[in-house]
Amino acid sequence: MTLSYHLLTKIVDRALNEDIGSGDITTLSVIGSDLTGWGYIRAKEKGIIAGLPVAAAVFRRLDQEILFTPQAAEGSWAIEAQILAVVEGRLQSILTGERLALNFLQRLSGIATYTATLKEIIKDFPVNIIDTRKTTPGLRVLEKYAVRVGGGYNHRFGLFDGILIKNNHLKIAGGIRQAVQKARKNVSPMIKIEVEVEDLAGVEEALAAGVDIIMLDNMAPDVMRQAVKIINGRARTEASGRVSEANILEVAKSGVDFISIGAITHSARALDMALSVGVKK
Repeated sequence: MTLSYHLLTKIVDRALNEDIGSGDITTLSVIGSDLTGWGYIRAKEKGIIAGLPVAAAVFRRLDQEILFTPQAAEGSWAIEAQILAVVEGRLQSILTGERLALNFLQRLSGIATYTATLKEIIKDFPVNIIDTRKTTPGLRVLEKYAVRVGGGYNHRFGLFDGILIKNNHLKIAGGIRQAVQKARKNVSPMIKIEVEVEDLAGVEEALAAGVDIIMLDNMAPDVMRQAVKIINGRARTEASGRVSEANILEVAKSGVDFISIGAITHSARALDMALSVGVKK
């Protein structure tokens, strides 16, 4: 669960430029440059903490003399009012970086918490929760990182590292058999091929085409169970489409290998946090 330093600093620098622009005119006009102090980042509700390295990078890219000391472990459950990190140094830097650091930390912790919540519901079944490409543009690497912190797994990172033949591809290619044949002809045999199907007839066609993974898209759990029985281990199975806390247990009971959930990245609620500061005497 590590983050690339190069990618992290690139994202943080872009975000700092967006937020600060030519300067934090409020802080620069109100807070003296010689004032030093501390800031406590606290959780305001229970959840899994993800993004402490990102928050640290925000302050350190602003001011290399800032000391950021985590008080909680990345991936641990925090309770309400728990101190997550202490930030020490120039108060101008702490106040300028406050909102951005919290935005990253709250967003990523929300994703990790939602992932862990769903995972807990299906803990008795041998199925993995995976994410999708339904991420915030420019923040995918961080959001997929947060999924892993929450105990989930990553689907393909982008369009370049896996083949997933969906409905629109099938319409243009002429069907599952034709699409799979073209894919096998044009990519390395080391790359797995996944096809999206919507009914049992599609399952049979995908099996005949010899695909590696079959995505069961928007199927009712009882139909999913039939599909898994038909597939019988000849391909891996992924359930997808409108999975939520209300129905994920029934989906897991179908026997699929993976459950992909776009909501863990596109609809996770940010975990509430705050930063309080003090002046060093």
